[in-house]
Amino acid sequence: MQPNRRSARVKELLKQQVAECIRQELTIDEVGLLTVNDVGIASDLRSATVFLGFVGTPAQRLAAPIKLAERAKRIRMLVASTVRLKYAPDLKFQLDDSIEAGNRVIALLEQLEKENPALRPPVPSEDDEDDR
Repeated sequence: MQPNRRSARVKELLKQQVAECIRQELTIDEVGLLTVNDVGIASDLRSATVFLGFVGTPAQRLAAPIKLAERAKRIRMLVASTVRLKYAPDLKFQLDDSIEAGNRVIALLEQLEKENPALRPPVPSEDDEDDR
């Protein structure tokens, strides 16, 4: 089912406002660098899952979900004060591992290319560029 325009606009607005609230409420020293990759919202707009990208130390990775859970009500209140909705959505935070998984795939591909040079894509020669 394709989301309607209203839910798409609400998702984007929540994404921006949650990112700003996280920036204000949490320091990089506490939780590393967090980016809001996406927001999933329920059809009734009463709850939302915030998917976060993470860069930082392993200790910060462990601390991030705890700190976010502790401050979820405050972040919800800040979002509610800036976003005009009938109900302020309950926020759940989830670290998004998709970027890390993508980096692992790229590293594996690079390793395969090093082990087997025949797998490398052909490099265009200067003669090919002159023909264009």
